[in-house]
Amino acid sequence: MTSASALPRISMLDLAIVGRGQRPRDAFEASVAMARRAEALGYERVWYAEHHNLGSIASAAPAVLIAHVAAHTSTIRLGSGGVMLPNHSPLVIAEQFGTLAELHPDRIDLGLGRAPGTDQVTWQALRRDPAAAEWFPQDVLELRGYLRGESLRPGVSAQPGAGTNVPLYILGSSLFGAELAATLGLPYAFASHFAPELLQRAVALYRDRFQPSDQLAEPYVIAGANAIAADSEEEARQQLDSAVRTRVARFLARDRELTAPEIDRLIASPQGQQVVGMMRYSVAGTSAQVAAQLTDFASTANADEVMLAFAARGLEEHLRAIELIGAAVTGEERRPA
Repeated sequence: MTSASALPRISMLDLAIVGRGQRPRDAFEASVAMARRAEALGYERVWYAEHHNLGSIASAAPAVLIAHVAAHTSTIRLGSGGVMLPNHSPLVIAEQFGTLAELHPDRIDLGLGRAPGTDQVTWQALRRDPAAAEWFPQDVLELRGYLRGESLRPGVSAQPGAGTNVPLYILGSSLFGAELAATLGLPYAFASHFAPELLQRAVALYRDRFQPSDQLAEPYVIAGANAIAADSEEEARQQLDSAVRTRVARFLARDRELTAPEIDRLIASPQGQQVVGMMRYSVAGTSAQVAAQLTDFASTANADEVMLAFAARGLEEHLRAIELIGAAVTGEERRPA
């Protein structure tokens, strides 16, 4: 657990955002550049989240994207934040992440979520049973068995995958995930960067009920926060305003292009204010300001690590924010060539 005065470990969530006029390949190139910069600056890990049917997000296939980024980095941990397990067979995920673990030993994480990561129509296109989310605990156990080489299905083994022991993380935004992670003795990552309401209750429940496991002796909490860092407070404020407008438009207009007045009306609406409230846990400012905010947030969340969802407007802003927040935590700004 992070002490009240200590800066937390930091990591990064990357959605592979596709900018206006860009192709997904542009987002993937940016993902490589950001991971390389985070690696050089001492970030713990970068995770990629599974989303479907969103033109502005290109991380629909986390395992494939992880493989690409891993081939262009050397040491930083990479993983899913997360794979939405109800969308998949546990055996297939074990094979995918077992392959990654064989290619990049001791660098791969497997974060697991229970939500579909998309709308109902798209979930139907994924050919999944609507009740699949109810099997999530059993699917996690089945998946863990494959990765340990202790299959719960006689005669079925994950090849590759068996014996790789890829570390599992439970992702969530409710008390359900906290309870499951505690029972199984797994690290818990709370999606407070978009679902802030139950953060403290869920973390408290997780820490109180945690049972040690072969993977983890003591509870470990990762909490998400939106992040903006710039060379001046004014620039950071402008980026934050832009991020709020983009978030509201993405959630309520589903990637349709809107005029500035249309976005203003959306923000002012009850639905828009709800989306704005989803960004309650955000750090924004200069390097020094963000350092203080990270300390406060880690204390509020009782978190060991903060996973940052950067909200910059383009690659250069992203890279600069990664540098400034890295400097906030390490006390040393390093600009990789």
